[in-house]
Amino acid sequence: MARLGMVIDTAKCVGCSDCVVACKAENGVPAGFFRDWLTESLRGRFPTPHLELRSERCNHCDDPPCVTCCPTGASHVHPWGGVILVDHDACVGCKACIASCPYNARFLHPEGYADKCTFCIHRVEKGQDPACVSVCPTRCMYFGDLDDPESEVSKLLASRRSHVLLPEAGTGPRVIYLTA
Repeated sequence: MARLGMVIDTAKCVGCSDCVVACKAENGVPAGFFRDWLTESLRGRFPTPHLELRSERCNHCDDPPCVTCCPTGASHVHPWGGVILVDHDACVGCKACIASCPYNARFLHPEGYADKCTFCIHRVEKGQDPACVSVCPTRCMYFGDLDDPESEVSKLLASRRSHVLLPEAGTGPRVIYLTA
C-alpha cells in the first residue's frame, strides 16, 4: 500500500500563490476559505537571516488526531494511500477535528461540514498530480509514495536536509519541507 505524501523545496518556492488558486478552482473552495495557504518564516539574525516561504495544507498525518476525535467517523483514512478525508454527509459540524488539528488545516465549510485538503485524491486516483503540484511554475512541489525508495519524493528526501512542521506534536506529518 502506498503512503502518499508531498515534498516541498523551500529554496524554489517564490510565494506566487498559484498553488492556492489552483486548489480553490479545482475543488470549488468558497470565497474566504482556503485548503492551502502560503506562510513566511524568518529565521536567523542579521547579518545572515533566512526567509523560508512555505505552501502549507493538511499534513495527512500517520497518526491523525482529527480522525481519532471524530464522533461520527466522518474524518477517516482513505484505504489507498492513507490520505485523510472527510465524508461531508457524515460530518455533523461539531468542530472537534478543527480543534484537534495542530496545523490549523481545517475549516467549517459554509454548508456545515469540516473541509480540508484532500491531496486531490480524485486526481491522484486517475494518475494525476494534485492541482497545486501540477501548476507550480518553479516545480518546487513533489508528490508520491514516501515508502517507495524509487519514487521522486523518496529520492529527494534521501539527498537533502528536510523538516516537518511541529514534529513535537507526534502526528507523523506527510508534508515535508526541503531546506535550502
